[in-house]
Formats: sequence, structure tokens, C-alpha cells
Amino acid sequence: MLPTENRLRRREDFATAVRRGRRAGRPLLVVHLRSGATDPHAPGESAPPTRAGFVVSKAVGGAVIRNKVKRRLRHLMRERVALVPPGSLVVVRALPGAGDAEHAELARDLDAALQRLLGGGAR
Repeated sequence: MLPTENRLRRREDFATAVRRGRRAGRPLLVVHLRSGATDPHAPGESAPPTRAGFVVSKAVGGAVIRNKVKRRLRHLMRERVALVPPGSLVVVRALPGAGDAEHAELARDLDAALQRLLGGGAR
């Protein structure tokens, strides 16, 4: 489970990440990343933690499938939250194929999207 301090909950934070962040799409999901706006080297201030949120619409499947996809994505993001710069906002939006996908397929797409957003891959 993703720790509480790493969860994105407010509507405004989701909107900021989606509207002002960068986006990387994969066959099963789309990842939006808004890099941290605070200066981690400013005196007396510590950088806020990276926060992640998930959007899984009814197009993915019924309630059971949507919750299963959210649980899988939270688990995958928990392992990868340290790779993202502190203070960043990450929104992972599941696409309709995510409901039928295996755990390994979701992991592969999430890794590829994060690598692209963090500068590790070309467009």
C-alpha cells in the first residue's frame, strides 16, 4: 500500500498534475508528472514528499476490476515513488485495457512511462 504522505487526494492537485505536468502514454496507462516546484536547497525548508494519485474510470470495468487495478497500481507506485523527485505530483490514469492486463504488464508500462518522463527515454 502507498503510504499516506505519498497519496494525492485533493482535486486541485490532480488538476495541476494533469493540466500543467508532462504526459507519457502507454497501451495500458497514461502517466502525468508535475515536477516539484519548491527548491530543495532552500534553507530551513525540506522538500515535500512525492505524491501519487490514480484515475480508473468505468471504461476499465466494473467496481471489482477497477479496485483491483487501483490496488495493483498503488503497489507498483509504492516501489517506484523514490525514483521521482521530491515534491512531484504523479497521476496514473488507467486505460480500458488495464482491467484485463497482468500485473507484470502494468509494471512494464508504468516503468516505461516513468523512464520517459524522468528523462531516461526518447520520444
